[in-house]
Amino acid sequence: LQQFSDTGSRKEHVKITSESKPGFLERLSETSGGMLMGLVTFLLSFYLLFTNEGRALRTARSLDEGLSLVIPLDSIHSVSQQNEGRLVHLSGALSTSKPLFDPSYGLSIQAVKLKRNVEMYQWVEYEDSTEYEENGEIKKETKYSYNTEWKSEVVNSRNFDREIGHKNPSAMAVESFTAVSPNVQVGSFVLSKGLVDKIDDFKQLSLSNLEDPHADVTRGGNYFYHSENPRRPEVGDLRVSFFYAGLSGDDPHLGSADKVTVIARQRGNQLVPYHTKSGDVLQVLYPGDLSVEEVFQKEHESNTMKTWALRAAGWLAMFVGISLMTRIFYTLVDWFPVVRDLVNIGLKAFAFCVASSLSLLTISIGWLFYRPLWALLIGCLSVVPIVVAKSRVPPKKQQ
Repeated sequence: LQQFSDTGSRKEHVKITSESKPGFLERLSETSGGMLMGLVTFLLSFYLLFTNEGRALRTARSLDEGLSLVIPLDSIHSVSQQNEGRLVHLSGALSTSKPLFDPSYGLSIQAVKLKRNVEMYQWVEYEDSTEYEENGEIKKETKYSYNTEWKSEVVNSRNFDREIGHKNPSAMAVESFTAVSPNVQVGSFVLSKGLVDKIDDFKQLSLSNLEDPHADVTRGGNYFYHSENPRRPEVGDLRVSFFYAGLSGDDPHLGSADKVTVIARQRGNQLVPYHTKSGDVLQVLYPGDLSVEEVFQKEHESNTMKTWALRAAGWLAMFVGISLMTRIFYTLVDWFPVVRDLVNIGLKAFAFCVASSLSLLTISIGWLFYRPLWALLIGCLSVVPIVVAKSRVPPKKQQ
């Protein structure tokens, strides 16, 4: 093994490949394959846009239903049979039955989750390619650069353009893992797996109070190093860090237990998913002490953000689909540079306009299907610009 500085050791080489310029029929064949892919993407965009409107409405209705039915609990330390099967709201500190351990490193913490993150010092390959035409051939110049970095995943050096001198180990001697407490409670109530999954605000654990667990392991900052010299690591060296989520007991170094707010269905002493009449599921968990109104406001905001994100994704899929389907017109004229550039600009503008119009139309049809009254109102408003435009046109002079 060679030694490298902790800032990495960069090596580079350039590789030039050339191939004959593809003929018209070959380019037409490639374009035909792209058209088929474009058609599939185009059709999927309609499905995404249409179903997203139904999902958004169903979620909003479920949240409104939940807000009208939820019962704030007076006490989290006693289970009332009167609330059996009902949607309840409670806030309190997390608690777990026993600490989570990592015996390999002599570490334990009273928390919902403990994550061991292992990184290996490895070679990483980067590519930067440019294409140009020379003597009737298309040449591709690729610059490969290699740098040593800490990576959580094993980088397969067999896929490198030049593995000699940049070889990585095929596996890590120590593996990453996440331990989850089998029993998580808020007061007397046990959280379902779905609620526990929502506790994912991981914070790095300070190792300053721990000693080196083995002779071949050195602590540096918040890492345990499997390295002879952590300041000048070698390829194959490991460093291990720890993260925790949901502190569930008072800790002299980390502070008091984390508080959470939960809205879910009470089943005995368990908090489980609540199925709404709209066909959605409610089981909500947020960090901190929040009121019922604050929780549902956050859920509505999350639903709105997801709705607009999926609308944007649907529009993008439609734009890409139309661009691929109309690519054939670019291929037909790409022998003429000026015409080719003009056609390319025109096709992009066409794809943008058609994607925007069809996306709005699909969303409006979704509203017509899921929210007919709102769709009718928007339809009436859409006529207003036309009426205004016509009213501003001066009448023709009589002959």
